[in-house]
Amino acid sequence: MVSPDAVRFGAIVERLRLARGWTRKKLSQRAGLTPQYVAIVEQGGNIPSLTTVLELIEVLGGDIAEVMRELMVARNSPAAARPD
Repeated sequence: MVSPDAVRFGAIVERLRLARGWTRKKLSQRAGLTPQYVAIVEQGGNIPSLTTVLELIEVLGGDIAEVMRELMVARNSPAAARPD
């Protein structure tokens, strides 16, 4: 089962990466990950460890507090509500 939080986080990582004009390969080299793993994270196929989350956001020049805030807003939006 795919985690909606993983999908949301992956979309944020991809957005930040593309805003820098980086390829997955460049991000993976800077973050010490494989390009395949970066692709999996961006596609929401894996929930990365806290260490990996922090590394990705730091390398991308993002603000971890803002990323977490964005995730929580998305998680609590009516569109994210689960059917009963």
